Amino acid sequence: MAVDQNLFFISVAARMLGMHPQTLRKYERLGLVQPSRTIGSMRLYSRDELERLKLIKRLVDDGGINLAGVQRLLEIAEVVQRLRPLMREDGLSARDARRRLSQELDALTRMLGIDD
Repeated sequence: MAVDQNLFFISVAARMLGMHPQTLRKYERLGLVQPSRTIGSMRLYSRDELERLKLIKRLVDDGGINLAGVQRLLEIAEVVQRLRPLMREDGLSARDARRRLSQELDALTRMLGIDD
């Protein structure tokens, strides 16, 4: 049963994704998703989280990537998402843009364990 058009209980989300609810619980324990909760502590999955879960499923099933690798890839994807707007922001001075870009790249290299 859907709570509204954009939130789904774990049973519905699992069925929509072709996954077992226990898998969704495991992914939450690992920090791969963070569903919201009802007052009674029932998990609610948004459409964005369903898309994230589809990506995780694709990486695991089609890509053969283990969950630790998936977690790392998702962290890297978040940094890339933060980098994209920096390339388009006209309001930033060149120095500010370079500084922010450098900070994000430093975070990325730390995540990857790459030393300069």
